[in-house]
Amino acid sequence: MVMKRFSSISSEDLYNRITGDEDARVCKDIPAAACHDQPRNFFAYLWANLLGKVADEIASAKLVIPWMFGALGVPAVFTGFLVPIREAGVLLPQLAVAAAVRHLPIRKGVWMLGAVLSALSLFGMAAAALMLEGSAAGGAIVLMLVVFSLARGLCSVSAKDVLGKTVSKSRRGALMGWSASLSGIAVLAVGIWMGFVDLGNGGLNVFAGLLIAGGVLWILAALAFGTIREQPGATEGGGNALAVALQQLRLLIDDAPFRRFVFARSLLLSVALAPPFYVLVAQQESQAGLLGLGALIIANGLATSLSSPFWGYLGDRSSRHVMAVASIGAGLLGVFTFLAVLLDWRWATGELGMAAIFLVLNVMHGGVRLGRKVYLVDMASGENRAAYVAVSNTVIGVLMLAGGLIGLLGDWLGAAATVLVLGLLSLVAAFYIARLPEVSDCD
Repeated sequence: MVMKRFSSISSEDLYNRITGDEDARVCKDIPAAACHDQPRNFFAYLWANLLGKVADEIASAKLVIPWMFGALGVPAVFTGFLVPIREAGVLLPQLAVAAAVRHLPIRKGVWMLGAVLSALSLFGMAAAALMLEGSAAGGAIVLMLVVFSLARGLCSVSAKDVLGKTVSKSRRGALMGWSASLSGIAVLAVGIWMGFVDLGNGGLNVFAGLLIAGGVLWILAALAFGTIREQPGATEGGGNALAVALQQLRLLIDDAPFRRFVFARSLLLSVALAPPFYVLVAQQESQAGLLGLGALIIANGLATSLSSPFWGYLGDRSSRHVMAVASIGAGLLGVFTFLAVLLDWRWATGELGMAAIFLVLNVMHGGVRLGRKVYLVDMASGENRAAYVAVSNTVIGVLMLAGGLIGLLGDWLGAAATVLVLGLLSLVAAFYIARLPEVSDCD
């Protein structure tokens, strides 16, 4: 009883220190009944989000799984579908089920279901990595990734809704900021561990261990999320975004600026599809085994924190320039990486060189993501923004799945040539984006 009281006082005090509430608790735009539970809910959501973010990173479809595919001898055609399935598998079902989730008065159970399914899929990937190889391993793991992506869609569609009902508007930024910072530190620690610990010949066991650890983290995240005290919410409204998108597809014909944006975003898929093939290049060229993977994990963790302030500042001035600069950078990087492999520039293709390349790639990818989001928001008005988002997300989700066929090129010409092709497409994207109308307020 004493320990329970101490824990309660301790968490309340910590919440007050983090948020600065002290004796005057801020309870904006959440049910009055949820105000008393806000410290508890703040930390429950923080822990669940933190554990989920770390689990996502140590089982990354653009980094860890591609490296594992190389170790298992999986054909590159499977590698090409990793990012499309991971991204589109979250996006498209989310558009379809959002309305159904909206009809539930208590929605935290949807997030918990998604977390448990995510864990089970990672456990399945670990089993496939230990028991299968080649195409059999690739097929089994891709199938588990489909389940994982659908499960993450359930988490995504319910997370913001639960957050909006349990944590006040002026406290959500602090929560997400702490979550991102702590998860970044944790992922950085994993990368350092892989980079400096002698992992010997335990390659596949290490991958299976990472996947199992990711699954355990998802189970813990579900338990943490379950402690949230959620008040019943409104169940009206919440149209089916996928239905809206299908009804509004004519926008692609009638709205020329929007059509050009969607085409530009389609070209920018060349940046999103590239990371797994860079990972294959790094694995093939690196002499350090899993040490090289550790360096890539560290680079991936650093990229967001280093680039976000720069892209954010530039995005406020011109989101079009952000997309153009980032796609030019990604394109030139693809050409450089191909030449480095072709001409055997060991200073560039060693573990540190590839880590630097991967860091730059992720910085550019971050710029593409920020730029196209801001451009769409700036281009749209209050009347058409929802339709713009629904249509563009649906079109890009379908095109991303089709883009997974780039893996056939990887099997035919190799990972380095695939990187070159995607880099050239990024340069084409930059040329096209430079001709888009300016929609940002540059004053």
